[in-house]
Amino acid sequence: MEFSAPAVAADDEVEFEFPPLFRAYRSGRVERFSGTDKVPPSLDPATGVDSKDAIIDPSTGVFARLYRPPATADGKKLPILFYIHGGGFCIESCATPLYHRHLNALSSLTPLLAVSIDYRLAPEHRLPAAYDDSLTALRWVFSHADPWLAQHGDFSRVFVAGDSAGANIAHHVALRAAAEGLAIKGLALIHPFFWGSVPVGSEPTEPDFRAPHDRFWKYIFPETEGMDDHRRNPVADGAPSLADLKCEQVLVTVAEKDLLRDRGTLYYEKLNESGWNGEAELFVSQEVGHVFHLFHPETELGKAKINLLVDFFRK
Repeated sequence: MEFSAPAVAADDEVEFEFPPLFRAYRSGRVERFSGTDKVPPSLDPATGVDSKDAIIDPSTGVFARLYRPPATADGKKLPILFYIHGGGFCIESCATPLYHRHLNALSSLTPLLAVSIDYRLAPEHRLPAAYDDSLTALRWVFSHADPWLAQHGDFSRVFVAGDSAGANIAHHVALRAAAEGLAIKGLALIHPFFWGSVPVGSEPTEPDFRAPHDRFWKYIFPETEGMDDHRRNPVADGAPSLADLKCEQVLVTVAEKDLLRDRGTLYYEKLNESGWNGEAELFVSQEVGHVFHLFHPETELGKAKINLLVDFFRK
């Protein structure tokens, strides 16, 4: 008698996986490997920073976590930081402990009012959802919709920043903001996730390494224009000119042991060559990897990186 193997339940059929981010099943279920824990907004006893959540778009559920430092008590207007978290477009949240701690620190040390965005994640919400959500959130900030911003925020000093995939989004949001006349003071791209079809610098050239990253991009962005889509490669031929950024200052930070290092450096170089009329700075953290300061803020290098950001937002 022959026995056939039992059919795999639809919920267990893997459609796509990309370690260390996620595994997607044909049923629609998504298993994330990290970045899923969340903490509520609160008054942080260590810094005195208060936080709250605000719904931005009820139709999508997109919200922001706002941070108000104790410095608002003296009535002085503070710079506004619009922050976009990283996580490969697929994991993390503005409410995860990693980012909640980071924004408490930036709000306290600068001090500033921070608006940390919770955009919809891929693969349930394929790109360009994250870009659209972030732009919607920035428009909301400039509408003075929240009383914390309206009462305490200096709208002549609005900074857009993000790390990794969040830095990628931040660049494109800043370009769209410029086109719409939303005045951005500065842009901080922290270990930005940019990529392309042709290796640059010390990037691996092996097809076995690059092909999975290309498949990942196609999976989370089915309508992409290709491997040199300007949302993946902002310096590709045909991409919007970097000179169209209207902000006064740009900070690009990279890490020596980060595979994305040379992409960030190339962006900085192309920005300076574009005819953009602003002040750009490139900072390289030695002997460390991707977004090290988020995971190890207590180290000397972590503190130095956070202080670099604080100094930039104080300008």
